[in-house]
Amino acid sequence: MNAVFYKMISEIASNIQANKDFLTDLDREIGDGDHGINMARGFSNVMSKLNVDEEMSISDSLKKVGMIIISTVGGASGPLYGSAFLKAAMATRNHEQVDGELLGIILRASLEGIQERGKATRGDKTIIDALEPACEIYFKGINEGKSTVECMQAACKAAEGGVESTKLIAARKGRASYLGERSIGHQDPGATSTLIMLQSITDVLVRQEA
Repeated sequence: MNAVFYKMISEIASNIQANKDFLTDLDREIGDGDHGINMARGFSNVMSKLNVDEEMSISDSLKKVGMIIISTVGGASGPLYGSAFLKAAMATRNHEQVDGELLGIILRASLEGIQERGKATRGDKTIIDALEPACEIYFKGINEGKSTVECMQAACKAAEGGVESTKLIAARKGRASYLGERSIGHQDPGATSTLIMLQSITDVLVRQEA
């Protein structure tokens, strides 16, 4: 397994675990109150079944992560994030180097996978509100010739802005949509966990350059 890719998944798992209570508290306000618990359980299972020494392509690694997420993360998050990883797995065949091109492919495919599964658009108060602007800014940076780290850092800032925007809108998808206007003022937990993942990937890249 690609060592850098493994570090990225490990960093995601660690940061999801560290933010488990925070994510659960966010979900308790507008959802089932289990987002952090479910995500932490899922990525704990991922790390227990991934082996950095295993001979596995990045594509197959993404597929494995996606299948574990689908089978172990409850609620809507399992199918959504699982679809993201599985779509990324299909898109990254024959790509074995963790670089700007690969990350761009993963970001775009993940967005497509979640959109196809959840049928959500920006402004619905979901993962998309963080991931779509992150993708847009990432590719804008790539087209401007910026480094991969610079592009990911900009993507994180865009995702952070997307998370903040979810406080200002009413949910139109999932359990939170039952609250209607009462969901305004609350931060979307899915968009938040997406931000955590993007920041985790970026942190690994920064350390690789140090």
